[in-house]
Amino acid sequence: MGAQGPAEVFQRVVVEPAYKAVSTAIVRAIVDGALPPGTALPTELALSERFGVHRSTVREAIRQVEQEGLLQRREGRRLFVCLPGVHDLAPRATRLLLLHRTTFQELWDVALTLEPLAAKLAASQATAADVDLLEANFSACQAEKALPAMVLLDMEFHALMGRASHNHALMLAREPVGLLYNPTLLQIFERLPQASDRNLRAHRATLNAIARRDAAAAAEWTRKHMVDFQRGFALAGLDMSTPIAQPT
Repeated sequence: MGAQGPAEVFQRVVVEPAYKAVSTAIVRAIVDGALPPGTALPTELALSERFGVHRSTVREAIRQVEQEGLLQRREGRRLFVCLPGVHDLAPRATRLLLLHRTTFQELWDVALTLEPLAAKLAASQATAADVDLLEANFSACQAEKALPAMVLLDMEFHALMGRASHNHALMLAREPVGLLYNPTLLQIFERLPQASDRNLRAHRATLNAIARRDAAAAAEWTRKHMVDFQRGFALAGLDMSTPIAQPT
């Protein structure tokens, strides 16, 4: 190869579309706190004048920010900055896991770490209201006879335990895993009659540990619960290497 000329040392410049530059600026202002939650977004006209772009460009930029869950329409068509919750973000992460053909084994490997950690943190951080919600969930699950409803209550129990940790990073990490993993519990319940009772016993022991602030016991019972789930998966004739499917 010959020596490069002076011009060859430069790379082609990729010019970002104007609407992306505007949406990036709006997102940055929200994340940096310049536009805190509850703040009304300036009008399209004001933003177009400020950024020096057409209103159609601002409109497309706003649409991008809305899709990220950072803006919410209230009071007619006014847009306000909002703080997206776990349930707003989890479906997007779920779609990515599906697209990457993530297996149940991969989900279980993650859940085996996240769920005991959630229980451990809940034991030290849960409020009386958190414990009451977990108790109400357990009572409802204990009284429930329909298997699909029991699965939903199981998902809720783990989500409530995650929230009781009061750790936002953990809540965001575990929610998409729970959304995809737990529906498989229905197949286990249908094929293994003893599974629902074992599930309840694990929840009761974990809840008792959380209520008495025993972090080690809460984590250990949840670890056993996850190991039991894997065992039930095998006994039900399910393949852990199978890619996850869209929940119905």
